[in-house]
This record gives sequence, structure tokens and C-alpha cells, in this order.
Amino acid sequence: MNPFDVTGFLGSAGLIGLVLLIFIETGLLVGFIFPGDSILFTAGIFAAQPQPFAQLWQLLLFLPIAAIIGDQCGYALGRYAGPKVMRGRIMNFIGQGPVDKTYAFFDKYGPFTVLFARFIGIVRTLVPVLAGFSKMDHRKFTLFSVLGSILWCDGIVLLGYFLGGIPFLRNNLEILFIGSALTIIIPIAVTVISRRRARKRESAEAAPAEPVTR
Repeated sequence: MNPFDVTGFLGSAGLIGLVLLIFIETGLLVGFIFPGDSILFTAGIFAAQPQPFAQLWQLLLFLPIAAIIGDQCGYALGRYAGPKVMRGRIMNFIGQGPVDKTYAFFDKYGPFTVLFARFIGIVRTLVPVLAGFSKMDHRKFTLFSVLGSILWCDGIVLLGYFLGGIPFLRNNLEILFIGSALTIIIPIAVTVISRRRARKRESAEAAPAEPVTR
């Protein structure tokens, strides 16, 4: 089961696989690689077919629950293992840029960040961890997590369900998925390239100067 092959994934993994994927994207840092928006939209399109892989009511009920539980897992991860997580390999791979962007959202929008971040790739994975790490009030976090999870999951699934009948969208799912994936891949690529260039500059500056010969 390859989550990057959306059609094949939904056909083979079904509702259970989709629920697990949404949980992983929001609850575990490794989930930042999944383009959840396009997967939810495609799930809505498939739910409108004559023989759906899952009923619409099942998607509208179980997917927000998975996202809410994922948020709680991410919050606990940040609260009780924050320093270790912040120094971990996954966070190092994600880079400081997305972390700074997430903190900027917190500074600007406060707890509403938990709601808004649902619709931003990578950030939605970081927000629960950073909320726990910064010891955000748990009740306030949960309130906005529930609201954001329902709006994100049910909103995008319903968009797919009602707009999936449009031939252009139905026939160009690959383009939609690639566009969604690029919103994740491009920032990571920029971070990796910038980090490599910085290391090269540091190495060049640290290299001893060659002795001048006469």
C-alpha cells in the first residue's frame, strides 16, 4: 500500500488505512511527508461513486476523530519529550524554516493557529508538537483541535464529494495530487539545499589559508 498512489491506496487500504494515515500525519512527525489535502479530496470523490470504498458518513465521522487523536498524540510528544524531539533527526530534516514559520503563526494568531494550521502542509504536523513543547493550555488546544479537525477533514471530503462530478477534476486527479505534494517537497528541498550551502561556506571559512611562498 503506497499512500503516494492515492487511487491504489484508497482501493487497497480502504477506510482503515485512510484513518491511520490521517492519524500519522497529525500525530507523528514522520507524517509531514503525506499530502493529506489531496488524499481527503480524492476520498470524497470516491465516496460519491456508485460503489464507494467507504460511505460518506463514515468519512465524516472517523476522519476527524483520527485527526483529533493524532493532535493529542503530537501534543503529548511535545510536552513530555519536547527537548529530545526538537533535537531529533526528523526535526533536523524538516529544518528550522518550517519551525520558525509555525512559531510566527503562534505569535500572530495565538491558539487559532491550531485551527488554521490544519490547512497548511508540514505546519499541521508541527503545531501539536510545538504547542505541547511550549506548554499551551491543553483545554484551549483541544477546543481548537476539534474545530480544526472537523473543518479540515469534513470540509475537504465534502468538497471532493460534491465537486468530484466535474469532469476536469475527476480526470486530472494526478495533477491535483502532484500540486499538493509539491507544497511539501519544495520547502523541504529548499531547506536541504540551503543547509548544504551553509555547510560548504562554513567548511571553506574554516579551511586553513595556504602559506604564501616567495
